[in-house]
Amino acid sequence: MDPVQSAYPEAEALVEEIVSGRRRLHDLPAGLTAAQAADVRRRALERLHGISLERIGDYSLDATRAAARHCENFIGAAQIPIGIAGPITLRGARVSAGEEIYVPLATTEGALVASVNRGCRALRHAGGAVVWVEEVGMTRAPVFRTTGIEQTREFLRWVEEHEEEIGQLASSTSRHLDLVEIRPRAFGTSVFLRFRFRSGDAMGMNMATIACDRIVREMIEPATGVTCVALSGNFCVDKKPSTINFLEGRGKRVHAEVEMNATVLRESLRTTASALVEAQYRKNLLGSIAAGSMGFNAHYANVLAAYFIATGQDVAQVAEAAMGITCIESRGDDGIYASVFLPDLPLGAVGGGTGLDTQREVLSLLGVSAVVGGSGEAAVRLAEILAATVLASELSLMAALTSGDLAPAHERLGRGPLAD
Repeated sequence: MDPVQSAYPEAEALVEEIVSGRRRLHDLPAGLTAAQAADVRRRALERLHGISLERIGDYSLDATRAAARHCENFIGAAQIPIGIAGPITLRGARVSAGEEIYVPLATTEGALVASVNRGCRALRHAGGAVVWVEEVGMTRAPVFRTTGIEQTREFLRWVEEHEEEIGQLASSTSRHLDLVEIRPRAFGTSVFLRFRFRSGDAMGMNMATIACDRIVREMIEPATGVTCVALSGNFCVDKKPSTINFLEGRGKRVHAEVEMNATVLRESLRTTASALVEAQYRKNLLGSIAAGSMGFNAHYANVLAAYFIATGQDVAQVAEAAMGITCIESRGDDGIYASVFLPDLPLGAVGGGTGLDTQREVLSLLGVSAVVGGSGEAAVRLAEILAATVLASELSLMAALTSGDLAPAHERLGRGPLAD
């Protein structure tokens, strides 16, 4: 007998109601467990489309948590392979030079993990990366409508005079949220208030949104009579590349650097200083200018997406996080200095997908241990490891381009033989 039928005898009737259109996927009885509800939805979809969703229903995560906090109309999970790169060596505020860290990356792109692994080896032979993480803060920017210049000036004056009280209300929504600043912008009758918060070990987007909602509803609108048109006015800027985030940062702003001599370049990366410097200039600089790109780098998004998925971050924020600058310049006797700069890195060690079972295991592997209300040290460690991994990946890809190894590596690793 089907496990759902035995545990919930009305399951077959529910499936039939969904198939016939008399019940919607989200409209299931409260008595079902999350796993039972997922199974009913899968069976209905299978019957509607004449397909099998068996593998989607084969998962190890906690269905109750996933359905309650992460995913509505839950039916199962999409599995993404996780590969391991490293060990990688780096020195930062929360990672010591003596640590050897293995980095899990969730990806379906053949050759990516192998390439990062080669970059990690080069960093080790060069003595490790030096990493610096700046805490910028999470932003949210509601947009308001005034009647014109006079009301706009009165509105901005009120906000400036009451910033301390606004900060107190923000902190009352979460003990771990602190208002850093309010940055205004006005165009005609539209006024944007860009709130910036510190949020400890959490990425902080939900916390900032909840705080701004209360600030707007309980303080700003009643006191000023000015209407908030949208809680997010795109001046935040969330999940989109933007000049303001490039210049002022968002979440974390991270830097990583390394010096490599000619021996490391030759033996670990199969390249030379002159070849890397020229490729950097013509590809990452001039090519990005020609394209109008805001990413003066080879492929930050590749490592960011793989790291974000593995550690439970909001993957859509790769759209903004992939902005940044890679630098490679001559140093010493046929050596190089290389660095990466990511001005807009929203990530956290608690909250969101970090609470899922496999993501918690990944964080444990990285030595990232955080509790709600942490001071932010765990999130800094997570960002430091990512910065060094991005540097390793950039160096490996740039070296592959100079040596002609890129296409052969993808052909060998990305198009290998498939078992039947």
